[in-house]
Amino acid sequence: MIISAPTDYREAARRRLPRFLFDYIDGGAVTESTMRSNIAALQGIALRQRVLHGVGEPDLGTNILGHRWALPFALGPVGATGMFARRGEVQAARAAEAKGIPYVLSTVSVCPIEEVAEQAGGEQWSQLYVLKDRGYMRNALERAWAAGMHTLVFTVDMPAPGSRYRDRHSGMAGNGATARQYLQALAHPRWAVDVGLLGRPLSFGNIERYTGHRMGMADYTGFLSRNFDPSIRWSDLEWIRESWKGKLVLKGILDAEDARDAARMGADAIIVSNHGGRQLDGAVPTARALPSIADAVATDLTILADSGVRSGLDVVRMLALGAQGVLLGRSYIYALAVGGQAGVEHLLELIAADLRITMILTGARTIADITYDCLETVEGEIRHVRGMRERRGAAGDGVSHP
Repeated sequence: MIISAPTDYREAARRRLPRFLFDYIDGGAVTESTMRSNIAALQGIALRQRVLHGVGEPDLGTNILGHRWALPFALGPVGATGMFARRGEVQAARAAEAKGIPYVLSTVSVCPIEEVAEQAGGEQWSQLYVLKDRGYMRNALERAWAAGMHTLVFTVDMPAPGSRYRDRHSGMAGNGATARQYLQALAHPRWAVDVGLLGRPLSFGNIERYTGHRMGMADYTGFLSRNFDPSIRWSDLEWIRESWKGKLVLKGILDAEDARDAARMGADAIIVSNHGGRQLDGAVPTARALPSIADAVATDLTILADSGVRSGLDVVRMLALGAQGVLLGRSYIYALAVGGQAGVEHLLELIAADLRITMILTGARTIADITYDCLETVEGEIRHVRGMRERRGAAGDGVSHP
């Protein structure tokens, strides 16, 4: 099929991937209502069209956490990325490097930290879950730092995995999962050869480096199920802040008071996120949570956001609502599954083209110009954005922290 829009990659990925993998990346928790609401909430935000502003060629770059991004979005952490394309984490990191944006490596990646750092350059961040096994966490932190990944994305919204019914139906999990996965792979020979055969080892390299034994799909789900920590508290994160010398980003914030706690504990940034609707079904869409959080902490730390972003237009909406940068998730995995590194680069080009056009039509010359004033209507959930923007301006750019 011809790929001419970012959303075209989803259907192409559905055709290429075994069902258990497509449903894993495409699905959400329980009824998937929050996953759908993420998209609907963004698409419901109207922008002001402005004319004769002489924008010229917009500058799409921005400064975040002391680094220059060529575009105001990055590739977020996605578990098992190496299952979707041959050595998928390396290919995704190379695509991010080529486009001048960060790549965030998942804790549960197929390619280990060392392989990604060696095979791809650019700005690489490392993601880590809150786990009971503190030895693993310390090991992961040490290896990330040694590999040059000096920004840590600490995911805090997964004290227990969400109920993802689609995974049980598809064969990603549950009884007979391994046999079902093999049968599905046989029905998708291109994937079976390119990834299943040539992409080996199809195991979870980061965890393997710590446990010392092969970590396949069944072992991986068991390790995580045993190690997620529902008893975690803010005080339990103090050792992370004290021991981690680099930038600390907390991912999974949806409440303004939690955002204030993140600032009090010394986080450099937060990611406003509901995990793409894959955790608490019924949670507020990110686009609705973002403005009040930005109003609460915009002068205290950097605010990033994810969930529901499918186009450059959505990027503009997130920025206007109070984010300073956006993370992409499943949208780039679709492209990776279809075209590898080249597919991800093409997707990023499509999103950047959307972003450029939207900036011209809303009168924004730079990313800093994408503010509350780009919004056409003022609904209850975005009523605080003007105050947040004014305070950010009074305090400085509110973007880069020394």
